[in-house]
Formats: sequence, C-alpha cells, structure tokens
Amino acid sequence: MKQQPSFDIYDTITSTIVNAIENGPGNFVMPWHSAPNLQMPINAVTGRDYRGINVLSLWIGAQNRGFTSRGWATFKQWQEVGAQVRKGERGTPIVFYRQIEIEETLAELDADRRKIPFAQASWVFNVDQVDGYEAPPAPEPRTLFERLTQVEDIISQTRADIRYGGSRAFYLPSDDHIQIPVPADFTGTPTSSPQESFYSTIFHELAHWAGAAHRLNREDHKRQFDAVYNFEEIIAEMTAAFLCARLDITPVPRVDHAQYIAGYLKMLKEDKRAIFRAATAAAAAADFILALSGGEGAG
Repeated sequence: MKQQPSFDIYDTITSTIVNAIENGPGNFVMPWHSAPNLQMPINAVTGRDYRGINVLSLWIGAQNRGFTSRGWATFKQWQEVGAQVRKGERGTPIVFYRQIEIEETLAELDADRRKIPFAQASWVFNVDQVDGYEAPPAPEPRTLFERLTQVEDIISQTRADIRYGGSRAFYLPSDDHIQIPVPADFTGTPTSSPQESFYSTIFHELAHWAGAAHRLNREDHKRQFDAVYNFEEIIAEMTAAFLCARLDITPVPRVDHAQYIAGYLKMLKEDKRAIFRAATAAAAAADFILALSGGEGAG
C-alpha cells in the first residue's frame, strides 16, 4: 500500500497566507487588514487568545468563509460543551507545539536542552460552524475618533521617544526615536477612522522600536532577511495587527505596502517557515509593549 505524504502544517498555512495576499480585495492589502472590525481570535471553550501564526490562519479562515464570530474550538472541545459541528463543515488548521526528547546520545546536555519544540497540526471550527452553542453578546460598537485612554496609557508607558510632526512615520535607530505625523493629518480609510489609523501607525513604529538591540535585539533577523525580504517590515505590520486586535482597534493598511508586498510574497513562497518566524517575533514584540504597561501578553 502506497504511503500517503505527511501533512505539512507550515506549507498549508503559508500557502493560505500567500493566496490571501494575492487574491485579497484591492491592491497592496495584507490579509490581516482586509476586513473591518478584526478581533483577536479566542478559543470559545477556554477563553484564551490564539497566538502567533494561528492568529493569521484564523483571521484568513474567517475572512475567506465569511465567519462573524472570533470564537473557535476543536471538534472535541465543542462536544465537551454540548455543541455539535455541523456535518460537512471543514476545519481551519492551526499549529501547536509539544516538547520532545532528543536522542539519548546527547544525554550529556542538561534537561532543558534535551527537549525541543515539535510542531503539530490541529483543526478548529468557528462558532458559525456549530449548533447548540450560544455565543456571548458582542460588545457595543465604539463611537469612532474617541481618545482611547487605555491605548494612550500603553503608548505613554513604553517611555518611547515619540515626536509628532512631518509627513512621514518612521523609527530612527541611530537616535532611538519615533516620528509620527500629528493626529490631525490622519485621514483614515474606508474601514478605519483617522484615530484608528493613527494608533495603528504608532504600533507599527513601536514594533521597530521594540526590536532594537538593547530591547528585543532583532538585529540578527534583520541582517539575515532585510535586504531581500523586508523581514522587519512584516514583523512590524503583524505586531501592529496583533496589538490593534488585542486592544479592539481596527488595523489599517499602510500607504507604503506597495514597496513591500513583492518582498512579502517572495519570502513566503521561498521559505515556508518564514511567516512562522515573523509571527513569533511579532507576538514577542506585542507582549513586550504590553508588558511595559503591566498588561497581558498579546496574541
């Protein structure tokens, strides 16, 4: 009997993301920006946020199939709460890690170094795919362009040197400061208010700031990838998306996507694990920024 090829979770999720970028609505719109009111996906049974690459996989799955809920769970978890996945429904892939022991020939290593993470695939189903489950009521929509005290506090407690003015948004490593146009200059997009666009841009630049050598030290990643793949930019975009979703702010497409999109696609097509590394780095940056204000880790 011919053996079936093994399932490759990296290839499956990466292919999904590449397809979403290539076939998403409009030009230069990343998949995590393609739908208004993005929220951090959660496990509907445990209440925990999904993290890293799983956030992207579930956002894209929800977008492609029109799901309106941010709640997901495995087939078994739905059964445990008395709900039933409808017949014929397809799951959305996620990845989880478990620790495995490496070869005994390396037993001279300490216990922690003898264990390595091993990625395994799992499939989850959205609330919209099950019967017998009553989701909690959605929060009331926020009036746009209000000043968000929680978000303002998180930004200020980073103690980042943020200077307002000019026509560009950037992080300057040599001076360790962030430059952002004044709030009045933000015009918003069809799916985002000017205020949401403003916060999303600050989080993008704070992601660069967090990656500095004396903070999270992403310099090694940048030397390896930036010249060809703009790896740092996709990390910053994903960090902003994670923070915006965690804090209930709609992410907004940045006007400079045009110059980076080709690099993103090249990276994802040539290295199926690159998006996983970027998602891991983005989750670490989001966690770092939130931790400075005493907040919880981001997804």
